[in-house]
Amino acid sequence: MSDTIIKVIIPAFNEEDSIGEVIKELPKSVSEIIVVNNKSTDATAENARSAGATVLTENRKGYGYACLCGMEYIAQQSKAPDILVFIDGDYSDYPEELDKIVAPILDNGYDFVIGARVKRLREQGSMTPQQVFGNWLATTLMKILFRATFTDLGPFRAIKYDKLLGLQMEDKTYGWTVEMQLKALKQKLTYTEVPVRYKRRIGISKVSGTVKGSIFAGIKILGWIFKYSIK
Repeated sequence: MSDTIIKVIIPAFNEEDSIGEVIKELPKSVSEIIVVNNKSTDATAENARSAGATVLTENRKGYGYACLCGMEYIAQQSKAPDILVFIDGDYSDYPEELDKIVAPILDNGYDFVIGARVKRLREQGSMTPQQVFGNWLATTLMKILFRATFTDLGPFRAIKYDKLLGLQMEDKTYGWTVEMQLKALKQKLTYTEVPVRYKRRIGISKVSGTVKGSIFAGIKILGWIFKYSIK
């Protein structure tokens, strides 16, 4: 573990009350924590910087834009990481479980790991009905169309950096997570899921917390699945 370079990207939009907690609870095994401030109107950037993170600015609003911004920053560094971890800035995940997320890569050589928000480990009310249904629908379609074994589109995930570059990620908004999973399937990456705990987020979700966000996310996710089903 000591020789493995692990970096974390946290897309963040108006997460001033939670971002410091996320950064503080990530394990010391992480080499660098990169918070991408995605057009926040609060103290997200200042609080992230105070907590010790590298803070980038991405003024084009969108989850995918923020993730791509973090990747562009890493690409300019002289030494590439071995593993890249993505986690949300809302404190709904348990950051200390990062070691559990990267373990299948370090111990068993997997390319890609999803933190699966299984029902038995979820705090009641931590996922909205539309999130639960959307995850079920997307993963069921992936099972039918691609024989996938995914059960979740969880944002807490780890992937070998070189494998991530090979996916040539492009989605700028809501489809980032499902795009990664579909491309991992197409490229036959080895993958697994690790059950993780999940709690009520701090603040209101920008996706599942609004009707507009839920609809657009659903359209984007299904669009990616059907796009890849006919390729």
